[in-house]
Amino acid sequence: MHRSLFVAVSLCALTACGMQGQDNPEQGEASSIATAIPSGGPDYETYSDDNHADSMASNDGAIAATDNSDKQIKDPEDRPVMRAQVVLDRIGFGPGVIDGKMGISTENALSGFQEANDLAITGKLDDETKRALAEWDRIPATRVVTIPASWGDAQFKPIPEDPARKAEADNLGYTSLDEKLAERFHTTVEVLRQLNPDGRPAGASPVARSGAARDQAGAPPTERPGDGFFRPGQQIRVPNIGGDAIEPGAITDKGWQQTLAALGVGSDQPEVDRIVVSKSADTLKAYRGDELIAMFTVSSGSSQFPLPLGEWDILGEAYNPPYSYDPAVLGQGDGATYKLPPGPNSPVGVVWIDLSKEHYGIHGTPDPETIGRAQSSGCVRLTNWDAARLAGMVSQSTRVIFEA
Repeated sequence: MHRSLFVAVSLCALTACGMQGQDNPEQGEASSIATAIPSGGPDYETYSDDNHADSMASNDGAIAATDNSDKQIKDPEDRPVMRAQVVLDRIGFGPGVIDGKMGISTENALSGFQEANDLAITGKLDDETKRALAEWDRIPATRVVTIPASWGDAQFKPIPEDPARKAEADNLGYTSLDEKLAERFHTTVEVLRQLNPDGRPAGASPVARSGAARDQAGAPPTERPGDGFFRPGQQIRVPNIGGDAIEPGAITDKGWQQTLAALGVGSDQPEVDRIVVSKSADTLKAYRGDELIAMFTVSSGSSQFPLPLGEWDILGEAYNPPYSYDPAVLGQGDGATYKLPPGPNSPVGVVWIDLSKEHYGIHGTPDPETIGRAQSSGCVRLTNWDAARLAGMVSQSTRVIFEA
């Protein structure tokens, strides 16, 4: 098992993404801040004493059926593409946003699975690939969970566009419970709404409502910031992602463990010794020897800030890092610089993997739907959940290769 590695990370300026140095240059390097988890345990509802993922976790490893699967409320739809996305996500071939549709990220994930299993590489859910995926037929596309009551205590705030106002915020967290829930299950708010028509899991028995209740179904009951379609304590249908178990004691940084739980990412990730980023294919492949272990769709570089081709070293990782906004570094002309707080809606997402190429790194994003579709400002961007997973796979001995 590869446990998260906390090493010193130089938060030096990243020309393309704007990752700047510390306020106090005499400190030289900033180590990932490790906060020991208190003996009382995590400050969120865990799945069990043996699994410190949140209470909505699958708790089924990578390939087994779940205790929380559709035993009580059967999904009325088959959802073959979503089921394939769920399986691929579980076994390390990230389809990006799980939405039940064929797209760039899903085609890349299928291609990676096909390559790893010596199949014809088509990027399609063809018959040969379906037969290979049949090993995981017992995994349904969706499951039904209950949103934790503690989510009602969370503070959701809109994020201003102005960098100066962003810099005044305590963190760049989720703007709504809906957004947090979507990222937890590697999907979008729109998909969650489709899976829960009228605010109830698809397939649930209809409930008689008064006229007023029918009018209010799915509408925010209050004006509190962050209110949306979903509520704490609500039972909902979600994509059946797995591999999200967190072994007690495996993650020593309290904040990072909470981030992993919030992203549905487990503590047990395979070690890899080489990653290869292809600019033309928009992919990141992770290898152990010659074996392809994982593959993710990425956004990398642009005409203004091209991906630096060659081989690089990993200097370290920073979990939930701050971000220094510098318009000059971003090619936007002169202007004031600001230190933006950390959070999933930070420009670099939840993790920064620092590279020996000055100013460049691998990181998350606040906009998962843009991965593979939009250029980056020079770095390699993944969804927050894929970036967190990758951070658990790599170490300072992992080679990083950027190719055209």
